[in-house]
Amino acid sequence: MNNGGLLVAGTTSDAGKSVVTAGICRWLVRQGVKVAPFKAQNMSLNSFVTREGAEIGRAQAMQAQACRVEPTALMNPVLLKPGGEQSSQVVLLGKPVGELSARGYHGGRQQKLLGTVLDCLAELRGTYDAVICEGAGSPAEINLRRTDIVNMGIARNAGLPVLVVGDIDRGGVFASFFGTVALLSPEDQALVAGFLVNKFRGDVSLLEPGLDMLHGLTGRPTYGVLPFRHGLGIDEEDGLRVSLRGTVRESNTAPPVGEDVLRVAVCAIPLMSNFTDVDALAAEPGVVVRFVDRAEELADADLVIVPGTRGTVRALEWLHERGLADPLRRRAADGRPVLGICGGFQILGEHIEDEVESRKGAVDGLGVLPVRVRFAREKTLTRPVGEALGERVEGYEIHHGVGEVTGGEPFLDGCRVGQTWGTHWHGSLESDGFRRAFLREVAAAAGRRFVPAPGTSFAALREEQLDRLGDLIEQHADTDALWRLIESGAPQGLPFIPPGAPA
Repeated sequence: MNNGGLLVAGTTSDAGKSVVTAGICRWLVRQGVKVAPFKAQNMSLNSFVTREGAEIGRAQAMQAQACRVEPTALMNPVLLKPGGEQSSQVVLLGKPVGELSARGYHGGRQQKLLGTVLDCLAELRGTYDAVICEGAGSPAEINLRRTDIVNMGIARNAGLPVLVVGDIDRGGVFASFFGTVALLSPEDQALVAGFLVNKFRGDVSLLEPGLDMLHGLTGRPTYGVLPFRHGLGIDEEDGLRVSLRGTVRESNTAPPVGEDVLRVAVCAIPLMSNFTDVDALAAEPGVVVRFVDRAEELADADLVIVPGTRGTVRALEWLHERGLADPLRRRAADGRPVLGICGGFQILGEHIEDEVESRKGAVDGLGVLPVRVRFAREKTLTRPVGEALGERVEGYEIHHGVGEVTGGEPFLDGCRVGQTWGTHWHGSLESDGFRRAFLREVAAAAGRRFVPAPGTSFAALREEQLDRLGDLIEQHADTDALWRLIESGAPQGLPFIPPGAPA
């Protein structure tokens, strides 16, 4: 294979592009192919910091792990981080370059980034045998086609064949496949090689007549029918789901080691970022994780987590509006465990000075941790390593807020007062020894006879899940046809399906 490539597009958002891309990557690397992932433009609050200090989407970091390579900024050159309904922070090659409205971005800035995106893709293709690209939303967003740099725009400029993924569990997958092709221009249609059905339940033989008719109508085959599997949405771009939870519960049938379970409540604050921080907790047998937005849901929680957010002051206001602020203060005063991560850590502090993110100026925090936060224009992007509770801890930092800790006991970069903990470090709970030590502290403070399982390895569970994705492709896709597509491009002479894109 020489500089092969493929664009995995979807009929809709959340059709399964991210996991299909990861699955194809893992299948290829098991065949001895040197492969890398790529997504030209990602919109997500779920991000990661590479070793060179660049911020990219966590989905691409997960796909890099599927490829068994180190993630870099080249794999996700443009990241959009929503700050509200109308604007996003633009992160270019891993560094923030400003805030733009949707109109401002699609009105000119996006198209100007095409050269950068193509340069990154070309560099990856010059280094790897194959690059598996992920699209965004649908390639048939006809209102955005002129400035598109992530779907058919990148496919046309780089000569990539396109595989369209459809989520049959939603219904309407045949209409979605046909309509997606029929709304593309003749030049774009020439690159759409075929389809992949995702999340199918039942007897595939009942689906085959529809697949045959779709082939007859479009001249394009279906490259596979992937069965529905719980818990495969690891490191999704956005959402409120514990992404490892389903897989862990399916694969780990052992009961909790101790007599009690441990209940974790995660405050579902606005613009939540890096909600995957709690995945490692959900991986522990006997830990029950749920997202909450009502005060009464905190009552029986053994641990409450205030997670990261792209809008610290807005999230603080939301906690007051929803009646969660005072219960959090009472928990802290009563010595019941609370953990603040990044924006959540800032919220638990005494004072926030923000002329950057919300531009609200001076704002009082919840006042349960002795920390004062000032928002800096430059974003902190690091991969720290440290020690806490006698265990080695690795994490990553993504924040504008700079904390000045004035008391309490040291805890990573933050502090601890009683059973209230705060840190800017994302990903710290993925360190197995530290996670177990922390859960033992929480259980003791909560009076629960919970014992962490001694052998749980979050990294091993992640690898197991990536292998499951590779198995799905290997067992349920036409891998010979996929190989030819990646190696040789879209077949010649694919028919045009009218009406095509509007003039």
